[in-house]
This record gives sequence, structure tokens and C-alpha cells, in this order.
Amino acid sequence: MRDVFDELHRHWRAGEPVALATVVATWRSAPQPPGAAMLVAADGTVTGSVSGGCVEADLYERARAVLDTGVPELTRYGVTDDDAYAVGLTCGGVLDVFVERVEAAGFPQLDAVAATRRAGRPTAVVTCVEADAGDPPGTATPADPASRLGRRLVLADGRVTGSLGSDRLDAAAADDALGLLAAGQSGVLRYGYHGERRGSGVSLFVAAYATAPRMIVFGAIDFAAAVARIGAFLGYRVTVCDARGVFATARRFPDADEVVVDWPHRYLQAELDAGRVDGRTVVCVLTHDPKFDVPVLALALRHPLAYVGAMGSRRTHDERRKRLREAGTSPAQLARLASPIGLDLGGRTPEETAVSVAAQIVAGRWGGTARPLAELAGPIHHPVASGPDQPGG
Repeated sequence: MRDVFDELHRHWRAGEPVALATVVATWRSAPQPPGAAMLVAADGTVTGSVSGGCVEADLYERARAVLDTGVPELTRYGVTDDDAYAVGLTCGGVLDVFVERVEAAGFPQLDAVAATRRAGRPTAVVTCVEADAGDPPGTATPADPASRLGRRLVLADGRVTGSLGSDRLDAAAADDALGLLAAGQSGVLRYGYHGERRGSGVSLFVAAYATAPRMIVFGAIDFAAAVARIGAFLGYRVTVCDARGVFATARRFPDADEVVVDWPHRYLQAELDAGRVDGRTVVCVLTHDPKFDVPVLALALRHPLAYVGAMGSRRTHDERRKRLREAGTSPAQLARLASPIGLDLGGRTPEETAVSVAAQIVAGRWGGTARPLAELAGPIHHPVASGPDQPGG
């Protein structure tokens, strides 16, 4: 949502209201995850996409109407059984899209959100996207539930601003939103009107602007430059580390966010100790030298990182596994090692190798099989856990 957010902020600063359509929940083979957004400006300009073309025409008209009326709405899109050509997701997915008018008066914290995002600090925006009279009998319900729609709570720099209409609801939502933010996930939370976790009545969408996941590349070689480039393209904050200062230079790795001269295992241990490595971190060891790669791999495999891969021939791989076992690496830890690194694409160049590494990382992240889609049945897009319920109908 980066381009959409930047465009949203530009209009906000210019005092120009816009309509913002955000995917808040998905089921089955939906083409975009929660948080995907489309912005419609007053002059009709469109930025972003929510489905890759399936529903944009209908959503554009809804957005124009919301821009005029200021009344937000939550719309569900999916396959229409009675008419295969009706507006819907012919890929078989279902998605909920919240459309709202955004302007400075209704979202005064947007400037602060933009500042924290630019600084790389985690931020969460909680928006009420659905409100009904669904609370159990005897539970106090607002006279006008719809008045809750579009209300926001913003968590940034340790502060909570705004309100969803109830102090207890604000407290419950802030607590749970922090959990989603820590996991780097956006999603829907459901409560009673006063924060009852077993209640119903309001649905809140948490847009989590977490810090970028990290890719740490050990080994300042030509292949590392290509891996760093594709890592940056995928949205990772990329570090290249090598103990040899003559090779580890910013000039050789212009796409890396930082280039560090240090022993790989010493650097990784320092980052772990500082809490700058988490379960989203990917580690690529390209050093080809046992004195570098065995200590850092043994360390990396002891922690629940998203991906740990090592470059080398099958002979190098066998020798490396032997050394890692001697270093105390368990069979379960060794099973997590992607070595030789990457998928079998038949590539030769550093760039082609980087594509194979990236493909393996993406497949692991989303549960892909890494097999040709033509050989598989079922949904093309793997489901994303965005809501606890399967939509009816």
C-alpha cells in the first residue's frame, strides 16, 4: 500500500478529500491480501488496486458515491452463481472491502502516521468497518450503531490517539492491535460495543504498518549483489555482511540498506541480542568458506527465523552438514536448512540464481509448493488468515 498511502497523504496535506477502498478480509483464492487499497481522488484519478481488475469498475462507482455522501460502506465481493459475468471474483475468492471518505477533519493523525512510517517505526491504524445491533440481549448498544463506522484509533510511538466510541473498546482494541503489529499482520478484530471479546456488534480493521522484514546476506560476492537487489525489490531491509572489508563496500552493493564489515556469526549474535532479528528474518549464507558459514549457520538454525539458506555444491553441502552436526546442530535444525540454496530453475547467472532464491523464500513464506501451477488443482492464491469465519452464501 506504499504508493496508495503516499498519494493519500499528499491529498490530505493539500486539503483534498479522497475515497479510500481497503481490503479488510479475504477468503479462499482472493488475489490481494488484507490492507491492499485503491484510492479515488475528486478528479477521478485512481491509485492502487484491490483485486487485479475483477471488481475495480464497480468499486470505482461506489467510491465516487462515498466521496460525495461521506457515508462509508462495507462491501463483499465474490463469485456470483447466477451470473458468471456479474461483478465478482471469477477466481473463486471472496473479499470484504471498506470504502470511506478520508480528509483532514476526520483523520487528523494521518500526518503523524506518515512520519512514523517514514522513520521505520511500527504504527497501527484501527478503523471501525462494521457496526450492527448484534450484541446479546441486555447489552448496552448505541442508539445509532452506524455512527461508529469510520472511527479510528492510532497507535504510534507508544501513544494511542483517537477513539472508537468507548474507553473499554479502545483499551481492548489497542491491546490486540499491538499483538497484530508485533506479528506484522493486518486483520479484523470483533468485539461487543464496549470491548466485550465474546460479544458482537463492531468489526475493526487493523492496518499494521510494521517495520520491514530483514534479509541478511553473508558473503560479499557477485551473487550477493543480485540477492540484495531482489531482496530490496521484495520489500526486505537488506544487510550485506562480510569479514573482508576490501569486498564489503557500499559501492559494490548499492541496493543494500547497509553493508557491515564483521565476522558473520558475531554480527548475527549482536543483532539477535539487540532484538533486531525476528521470525520474519531471512538469512542467506553465500560465503563458501567453512570458517565463516558453519558458525553463522549453526547460530541461525538455533532460532525460529523465516528462512536460512546456504550456497554451495552438493559436495560442499554434504561437508557442511557434517561440520554442522559436529558443531551440535540437531537433525530438526538441519532439516530447516535450504541447501543448496534456491529452487531448480536451471539458472546460471547471479541474477538468475537470485530469482531462484527469492522464489524459494516466497514459497516458504506463503506455503507454496514451488511446482508449476499447471500441474496443480485448487486455488491459485493460497488463503491468507484474515478473519475467523468463513463467509456464508
